[in-house]
Amino acid sequence: MRKILYLALSVAFACNSSQKATAPSKKAASYDPVPYAETITQQELKDHLYTYASDEFEGRETGEPGQKKAVEYLKDHYVKLGVPAAQNNGEYFQEVPLEVSEMPEATIAVNDQQYEIGEDFVTFHSPARNAYSSSEIVFAGYGIKDEKYSDYEGLDVEGKVIAIVIGEPKNEDGTYLISGTSEPSKWSDIKISMPDRLDTAMKNGVKGVLLIDKTNFSMIAQQFSFMQNRIGNGRMQLKAEEDEDFFYAFISNDIAGQISPDLESLDNGAVITTNFDIAFSGKSGNVDSENVVAFIEGTEKPDEYIIISSHLDHIGVTEDGQINNGADDDGSGSVALLEIAEAFKKAADAGNGPKRSVVFLHVTGEEKGLLGSDYYTRNPIFPLENTVTDLNIDMIGRIDPKREGDRNYVYLIGSDKLSTELHNLSEEVNEKYCQIELDYTYNDDNDPNRFYYRSDHYNFAKNNIPVIFYFNGTHDDYHRPGDTPDKINYDLLENRTRLVFYTAWEIANREKRLVVDKAVETE
Repeated sequence: MRKILYLALSVAFACNSSQKATAPSKKAASYDPVPYAETITQQELKDHLYTYASDEFEGRETGEPGQKKAVEYLKDHYVKLGVPAAQNNGEYFQEVPLEVSEMPEATIAVNDQQYEIGEDFVTFHSPARNAYSSSEIVFAGYGIKDEKYSDYEGLDVEGKVIAIVIGEPKNEDGTYLISGTSEPSKWSDIKISMPDRLDTAMKNGVKGVLLIDKTNFSMIAQQFSFMQNRIGNGRMQLKAEEDEDFFYAFISNDIAGQISPDLESLDNGAVITTNFDIAFSGKSGNVDSENVVAFIEGTEKPDEYIIISSHLDHIGVTEDGQINNGADDDGSGSVALLEIAEAFKKAADAGNGPKRSVVFLHVTGEEKGLLGSDYYTRNPIFPLENTVTDLNIDMIGRIDPKREGDRNYVYLIGSDKLSTELHNLSEEVNEKYCQIELDYTYNDDNDPNRFYYRSDHYNFAKNNIPVIFYFNGTHDDYHRPGDTPDKINYDLLENRTRLVFYTAWEIANREKRLVVDKAVETE
């Protein structure tokens, strides 16, 4: 994509003092966010990004030397600004313990018929025990527990092995029961729904899950083969305090038929008598990584927290040695967060610090499965119940090819999912200061891209913390070596960064905390 720097449009679009009708008095100016927003500049963003997304940082892959350089760069900037660490011990780094599990070796036997991993079944996880056996398997439908539908209602699966079909129920007219439309919900997307299915099974005491996915089984088997053969194979995940006594496996049609010829048409809760055995072997290695967390304490409501987040990692180096610099993904969000922190610090130094505390959270391991934000929400530095919102910045420096020629936009995702007030405030702030087109294309519950579930804000949303995800959309250089600093639109990066700052400023300084009027059920 060509580099576009329309400086004239930068002036027209800029979130700057041109919005003021009259010059404010000195007293009013002391509470005016515009002078602080104007410290967020194209040049400073560019200077940061040409370092942060340089070859020196080697693509910032989680746990690798380049990622260590990245966290030191972020920490050094906060030290220079005088923005303190969030943790009581004065450390900017929140250690995030990770592990990479080798691809497991495993076998399955059903009624003495032997099956091999990779061909007949696939699993990416070695559980606490080396072997599991069962004389019966419970059919648990789609394995869904949702506000509108549950396969677990009235089902006793404690200590049992269950079989589930990937999919979701439909109404008699062919529409999907959960979405209520002709479009499927997240439960039809295996990548998005897999964690929720397995978490639900574990919370119901299930010993093991056999997943039947006719549509995707061959693709999953190919992915297993790829990971098995690549250098440093395995799946990165949060290191468990102790290994989970739980297994799962995607099974082929042959295994499903051996369990029961009509397995998928059985009634929910049907118990199948069979001799089932699965045996595992595999190892794992530890990976050290860290979130970087700084904060400015609130002046009036210090125990309420506004989190602004971005992910500090990227995908490293290709097998043939090309560096994935990740300038947009998410170098743009990382340097935006540094500039926002500087703006809040200048306000605080002028005696206009935020009423609520503002937390600057750079998370690791996003590219490995939202791991850093997952760890933070499981081990929060500040209580989640006192966390007012998460404003998450992930890719705000480029232009979606679909928006060429209409560049003054940003995609907003999630603003109305949990709090009507947050959505309205976001709209009002933009109208007052920025006049960027807020595009909600990807906020649709039935968006096939499922971006709402694919960045770090989602781990906060799962905990009923209102969120906004700021995003420019994908482009031809997404997750490729071509995502370099020279292709960033720095006028747009400045505008979008200022929008996040203004939104955080309003949330931090409003009299009342945002109301969560659309809370979702949590377990």
